Amino acid sequence: MMLILGLFVFSVDTTPYQQLKRASSQRWASNSRIGARPHYQYLGPDEESIALSGTLYPELTGGQQDLAMLNAMALSGKPYALLSGNGEALGLWVIEQVEETHSHFHRNGAARKIAFNLSLKRVDDDKAQPATLGGFVNQLINENSLIA
Repeated sequence: MMLILGLFVFSVDTTPYQQLKRASSQRWASNSRIGARPHYQYLGPDEESIALSGTLYPELTGGQQDLAMLNAMALSGKPYALLSGNGEALGLWVIEQVEETHSHFHRNGAARKIAFNLSLKRVDDDKAQPATLGGFVNQLINENSLIA
């Protein structure tokens, strides 16, 4: 297991990603001063995002059904707990975008190669880490309709 988003598992033999790009920023307020450089005050953390990109080969790994699941999760509008492969709770995240590129087609039009990009945005406060796991348990209980 590489990563878990809600109930969706990214793993090497199902839906592997080849690149994970994580970005976080901080908020600073600027106060102008006469005859001196501006004074800056730290306001706290700003947005945090993760971009996953990879290539699926449906004959060997996951395929269109996995991307359909991610699209359904995105359309639900719900935040999902994100857990790393080593068990670290990374907070609650929403799916902002799922991008697919299909190529190398079979005669019936099914793709042999599907490149994907997934954009996630963190929506919880990083001080709420203990509650994150509780949110994950609630999602396990409440999202059976998404899996079926």
